[in-house]
Amino acid sequence: MKVNKSSNPKASASKVDSKTSAKNLFLNLSIAILLIIIFYLLYSIIIKVLMPAENEVTEGKVNVAAAVVQLEVLNGCGVPGIGEKFTSFLRAKSFDVVNLGNYISSDVINTLVIDRRGNLENAKKVAEALGVKKENVIQQINNDYFLDVTLVLGKDFNQLKPYR
Repeated sequence: MKVNKSSNPKASASKVDSKTSAKNLFLNLSIAILLIIIFYLLYSIIIKVLMPAENEVTEGKVNVAAAVVQLEVLNGCGVPGIGEKFTSFLRAKSFDVVNLGNYISSDVINTLVIDRRGNLENAKKVAEALGVKKENVIQQINNDYFLDVTLVLGKDFNQLKPYR
C-alpha cells in the first residue's frame, strides 16, 4: 500500500481558511468604508435641504446678498490715487476688490454703483457702505464680468464715507 506523502489534508485546509478569512476581512473593510461614504453623503443632503441658504426667504425677507461681494473700483473723477483710498476702505469693510483702474471718462459727476450679475442687493450693500445715494445704484448686467459690482468714482467722492 502506497501512502501519498505529498498532500496533507489538514495543511491544505488551513491555507484555504486563511485565504478565505483574508478575503472576508477585505470585503468587510470595503463595506465599512462604503457605509461611511454613504452616511456622509446622506448627511450632506440633509444639511442642504434642512438648512436655509443665504439666498432663501428668511423671516419674510428675501436675502440675496452674497457673503463676499467682489467688485472693481474705477476712477471716473480724474483725481490721482483716489481709487486706492476707496479700495483700502472697502477691503477694511470685508469687500473683495479684485480690480482697480480708470474709467473710460474722467468727468463723471456722481459716483455710480453698478450691478453686473443681476444681484442688486450686492450693489446696494456697496452703496450703503460708502454712502452713495440709492438713485446712483444701477444695473448693467454683463455675464462676461466675473465680478458682482463696479464702483465708478465721480467728482462727488469727497462727500462719501471714506472722506467724512
